[in-house]
Parts: sequence; C-alpha cells; structure tokens
Amino acid sequence: MKHFRGKKLDTKIAVALFALVLAGCATLRPTEAEPVRTYLLEAQFDRIVQVKPIPLALTVSPPRAVPGYDTVSMVFIRQPHRLEYFAKNRWAESPAKMLSPLLVRALELRTGFKAVTYAGGMVKGDVRLDTEITLLQQEFTTSPSRLHMKLRVQLVEQASYRVLATQVFDAVEAAPTDDPYGGVIAANRMLPRLLGQIADFAAMNGVSFSEHRK
Repeated sequence: MKHFRGKKLDTKIAVALFALVLAGCATLRPTEAEPVRTYLLEAQFDRIVQVKPIPLALTVSPPRAVPGYDTVSMVFIRQPHRLEYFAKNRWAESPAKMLSPLLVRALELRTGFKAVTYAGGMVKGDVRLDTEITLLQQEFTTSPSRLHMKLRVQLVEQASYRVLATQVFDAVEAAPTDDPYGGVIAANRMLPRLLGQIADFAAMNGVSFSEHRK
C-alpha cells in the first residue's frame, strides 16, 4: 500500500513539473514570435516658387553608405565607437536606397536645373550629384536621445569627371522618445531640412559652373 502511494505521489510530482515546463514555454512564445517592426524614411518638401534657371541637366547617382550603415538594421550607440543594432526594428530598405527618391524630389522642387534624372536614365546629365551616408545612428549618449546623420555630397562635371564642389552635411535632431520609433520620427523631421540644404548646395554650384562655362 505504501509502495502504491509512493508511485501515486511520484506521478503527481511529474505532472506538476510538466505543467511548469509548459507554462514556461507559453511565457517564452510571445517574445520569440514578436513581429519585426519596419520603418520608412520619408520627407515632405515645400516648392520654392522662384528659383534661378540653371541651363544644365543634373544626374543623381544612387546614394551609398559606408560600412556599418549600408544595412536595413537600425544603428544605435550607447558609447563612442561601438555600433549596435536594434533586434526587432529595421528599415524597410537600406537608408541609402530610401534616400534616392527623396533627394531627387528635393532637387526637382528646390532647384532650377532644366532636368533632374536618375543615373542610368535616358537623359545624360551635364553634372552629377554623388551622395554618401557616412553616419546614421540614434545616440543614447545624450538625454533625450538624438538622431545623428552625416552626408558627404559632391557635384561632378560629367564630361571631364572633374569635382566641382564637395561638402559634408551634418544634422542632429532630438528624438521625442528614447526608443527606435523616436529615432524614426527624428530622422523624418530632419530630412526636409537636410535635403533642402543639399539642394541649395547643388543649385549654387550648378549656377556657378554654368556661368563659368559660357
């Protein structure tokens, strides 16, 4: 009889342990199945009503990014020189690819080039705009966190491959919240201003080149 009770007790203990294991698995599943959140770089631009006509066609080459930032992963830092990536948050495409149509749109609306085209199109430009992302990260080294972006831009004469002008644009925007979505909001608030500055750079140097070429 005692032997039977011992077996019955062992069975109850085994069932209880099994239930605990199942409960633990159930607790882990939502975390493991948590969906990846995907974000876009977006920007709205105001058209400049009066711009100086520039008798040149501008070709916009596909933007590039330096290693560490040429990825759909969203970069953040908590200490200098160490890049980290959010695990459950990503860009819909690499920022360099998403930047391309936004840059073309800014140039169309804010400059007087007779044409603004993508590289590889039917129209061969007189000058070319090259852009490279050298930094794009959410920085938690400050409070609140901030989105920091640097773009290296140069204007090149197509016929001679001569560099007409080069400039590094450095922009910072405070994040409304200290999380990945806060960084996205900061990036999209920053972009109209940053791309507007690049358009002004292209226009100013395009005008200068066209006047010297006469």
